[in-house]
Amino acid sequence: MSGEKIEQKKRKVEFFLNAPQASEVILLGDFNEWNGKKHSLKKGKLGTWEGILMLPPGTYEYKYLVDGHWWEKTSNHHNRINSFGTYNNLITVDE
Repeated sequence: MSGEKIEQKKRKVEFFLNAPQASEVILLGDFNEWNGKKHSLKKGKLGTWEGILMLPPGTYEYKYLVDGHWWEKTSNHHNRINSFGTYNNLITVDE
């Protein structure tokens, strides 16, 4: 199998954040190289911000940027301390 690349099937991953007072929520993580221009979430009727990504299997660190301020999702008990002394959320996408 020299030179043959096996492509991993991507999975649909839904992200939600309850922030009814926010005017903008951006999802950043190592899946988008922490680029704030790639994944703006959409606000639902009840103030929950939502987004869907297609991700290959693996473990990813992510965080929300809410109106210019970093937010950790406190309901996610899977997290890792980052180089700034705060926490990033973790999500694992199964194969």
